[in-house]
Order: sequence, then C-alpha cells, then structure tokens
Amino acid sequence: MSIKLAVPCLLLLAGPAAAADPLPAAIAAPGESNVLSVHAEGAQVYECKAGPDGKLAWAFREPIATLLSDGKTIGRHYAGPNWELADGSAVVGKAAGNAPGATTADIPWLKLEVTARRGSGTLTPVTTVQRINTHGGKLDGSCEKSGEFRSAPYAADYVFLRKG
Repeated sequence: MSIKLAVPCLLLLAGPAAAADPLPAAIAAPGESNVLSVHAEGAQVYECKAGPDGKLAWAFREPIATLLSDGKTIGRHYAGPNWELADGSAVVGKAAGNAPGATTADIPWLKLEVTARRGSGTLTPVTTVQRINTHGGKLDGSCEKSGEFRSAPYAADYVFLRKG
C-alpha cells in the first residue's frame, strides 16, 4: 500500500471527533452537546455572475454532498443549506459565525443556527450545525460567460449539536 492511500485511511479512522484542539470562538457552541458527527464528500457549486462592479466573477451557488458515517452513506447536504438523513429527519441552517479553513484553498469553518426542521429522527433535536476540518471547495480564477457553472470538490466534517 502506498503512502498516498494510507493517509486518507488514517484521516477516516480519526473521524470527525478527532478535533482535539478547541474550536475557534466564532464557531464554538458552549453548553451544547453532540447529537451526530458525519463526514461529507461533495462539491461547492459556483455560478459566473456580474458583481457590483459589473465584472464577471464566480459566486457561490450551492453545496452538493454525501453525508457519511463509518464509510456508509446516511444522508445528503444541499442548497438551503439543508442536511437530510435517510431516517427522514432534516434541518435547515443559517450562518451564525465563521473561521478560516486551514489553507487558502479550503472553504471556511462555519457555525449555523437551525432555522427549520422536517421529519422525525436523529436531527429532530438539533439546534446548531458546525462545519469543521474543511478541505478544498474554493474556486478561484476568472469566468468568461454569465450563467456558466463550475464545481470545486470539497470534504468537511459536520457536527450536529443540541442545547443542554
């Protein structure tokens, strides 16, 4: 087995709970307890649009990701932002804080407040979602044609928390 294969395997074994360092204050959720931690693999989708200055630039449109636990698909993450599990429970969040990713190519870490719920299941009691350990997802460079779409692969861990 090559080292290239070994490193991702070690990261998966460490899992979402491996963040031993305290989280940045902007995304911390003191007093909340963990309901579920999952790994996500997917893409951040961008659209070529005219900015306030009239110049074309890539604008974030939506995430598309698979939620994984122990290597198995248990749900999906998509525009809203929404997180939906196979058990029928789902939450919608609104950004409440952010911190920079580890590198300039990584999308920020986020704290999101749950603004809506659907169904009944694991996500029912969730009040906060944290996006941590991000890898990739940023799209740089110019765009040529308004309305064009491009995606940037990303991975992250999502931690679902509840008050108390």
